[in-house]
Formats: sequence, structure tokens, C-alpha cells
Amino acid sequence: MKANPGGYIPSAEVVGRDSLIRKIWRSLERQSVVLTAERRMGKTSIVKKMADEVQSGKLPIYRDLEGIKTPVDFVQVVLRDVEGYLSRQRVTAGRTRKLLSELSGLEIGGFGTSIKIPEIAAPHWKELLSKTIEDLGENQEQIIIFFWDELPLMLYDIKRASGEDLAMELLDTLRALRQSHSQLRMVFTGSIGLHHVLHSLKQSGYANDPTNDMDMVEVTPLAEADAKRLAQRLIEGEGIQTDDVSRLAQRIAKIVDGMPYFIHLVVDNLVEKGGAASIDAVEEIVTTALTDPQDRWHLSHYTGRVNQYYTVEEQPFALALLDVLASAQQSLSFAALFNLLKSGLVTEDDERARNVLPLLQRDHYIAQKADGTFCFRFPLIQRSWRLQRGLA
Repeated sequence: MKANPGGYIPSAEVVGRDSLIRKIWRSLERQSVVLTAERRMGKTSIVKKMADEVQSGKLPIYRDLEGIKTPVDFVQVVLRDVEGYLSRQRVTAGRTRKLLSELSGLEIGGFGTSIKIPEIAAPHWKELLSKTIEDLGENQEQIIIFFWDELPLMLYDIKRASGEDLAMELLDTLRALRQSHSQLRMVFTGSIGLHHVLHSLKQSGYANDPTNDMDMVEVTPLAEADAKRLAQRLIEGEGIQTDDVSRLAQRIAKIVDGMPYFIHLVVDNLVEKGGAASIDAVEEIVTTALTDPQDRWHLSHYTGRVNQYYTVEEQPFALALLDVLASAQQSLSFAALFNLLKSGLVTEDDERARNVLPLLQRDHYIAQKADGTFCFRFPLIQRSWRLQRGLA
């Protein structure tokens, strides 16, 4: 097994996710699922493994939606995927093709012809999507599962390109389809939290809760034993020489908080470094990455996304709250946190701070302990935040 940070991970090499995958399958027996996680936790590897190793009686259809910026483009890829499946049964999406012919006045080719939705049909994307799902449903009896990676990013792009109303309409349409087709399931996952899109839409007057029929499943870091196992398999697979493989693997797992992507990165850096590997070498690799001006580990994402996804009013509170927690030596109560926040931000608006804290939790920056106090969730990201914000 070789280190492959950010690359395609074969299903057989996805370590430590069997229990989580069983949980997701159990949820899919009864409802659709939103996978939520910090970036680089391996969400895409998990859904691809599920699609590759699908259970009997289920039809998985995986699609990465990055780059889709309009509802009709979304319908186009769904139709392409549906016809790709139906073609194996030597049938077509008959209802959809009939509707396209009526809308365009053109003859739509028969079996084996790739369908392109004409521009004149674009305003009818909802009806086309419904017909496509109906065509798929009538030609098989399995539970249909659409694994839609980067769906939140697609919604974000649609909102930016065409406005909030269209993004709201698409979310409502997807929910309506789930409600009207008992055998239909959807799995949403992506690098942008769906809550950001929904939060933005609600500020524009969107009153619906389009995912309240879906189960929320979090992809957490690997358990300590699994993270160590992944690191050890990579060390051995790369032929790295070390005095104590077990101890080295344990340190790698610990220093990056069990995040699979960073485990791959550390091992990959050890290979590049050459020679015998040691605990000191691991420490040096991480310290160098945290201060790397080229940002090869893409750690600036954690600071940059605040300005990208939080509103202008929320940004100063989010940054100030994270600055305080990144510098804190222990978890803080809200009163202590807000008091320290005011030393760097002129405000008495404690309600704004209270409203931003849940967003920071959903973005996996911070965690709230059982006693109600708050702290940074991941020590690695906390270290990076301090360095990037000049708090160290």
C-alpha cells in the first residue's frame, strides 16, 4: 500500500471505515443521507467504496457534481447516468425522451443515442428530472441510491450564478422526489458544508428545511487504532526503514489527529526525505508544513474559507472567536470566551457571537464539551491557525 495524498484510493485500501459504512447502509434502508465532515476525512473514498461494494438489492449511481452550475446541467448528468444504466438492459428513458421531443419539436434518437438537452427545454428542468427518475424506477425494483459528491458546491455555484431562488427550487424539487419515490435514496457530500448554503438561503427568505427527511452522518477522523494501522501499512508498503514501526505509526497518527489525508502526506514526505525514519523526522515534517510559504498541505483553506462562506457581519466574530480559542490553553465557557473576544473586537453583541458558534461547530473548527465549554476541535488545525494568524 503506497502513500497517495489527495489521489484516488482503491476501495480495498480504505482503512477503518467498515463500521461507519455499515451505519450509512443501515440509514439508507429507510432514508437518504447527508454526509458531513471536515475536509480531507475521506468522504469521497467512503462513498466510492460503497458504490464499488454495493449490497444486494441496491443500485448505486455515483457522480461528482463539481463544475455543475445550472439545474439543467444537473439534469443532464442525471439523465446521462440513468441512460447509462438503462442501456445495459437495452432500454431508454422513454418518458424523458418523449417530453424532450414535445418541448423541442425534434426527434430524439433511439437506443444508444446520447441525449443532449436543448436550450429550449432548460426552463422545464424540474419536469425532465421527474421523468428521468420515473424512467429509472419503472425499469428496476432495487433501491436506487444517487451518491452525489460536491452537491453543496453545485448549489453554491447555482446560487452565485443564477440567484438564491433557483437554488431553493432545486433543493425543494429533490426533497419532493424523495417523498414521492419510496425506492429513491440520495447521499449528499462535499467539501463545502451544506449548512452554509442553507444558512445563506434562509437569510434570503428561504423558510423550508429541505433535508429534514435525511439522516445526518458525520465522517470523523479515524479511531486511534485505525489511524495507526493506516500509517503502519503505508510505512511498510513504502519500504521505509525505522527502528520501531509501531511507535512511528502511532506518532504519525497522533500528530495529525487521525486524519487520513495528512497521514498519507506525512508518510509521503518521509519517502521524499529518504533514509531511516524517526519520530524527530515526523515532527520536523509537520512543523515545516505548518510554516511552508507554498502551503503544500493547503492549510490556508481553514483561514480563507471564513471570508468565503461567512457573511460580512459574521466574519469578524468568527475570526475573533477562533483567535481566542486557538490561543487558549484550556476550554472556555461562553462568558470567558466573549470577554476575551472583546479584547480584540469592539462589540457588546453577545447574541451575534452565540449565533456564530454553532456555525463554527458545524464547520468542525471547534467543539463544545459536556460541561458547556468550547475548544478547538483538532490540535493540528489549532497550531496552523495560530501560526497563520500570528498568534504563536
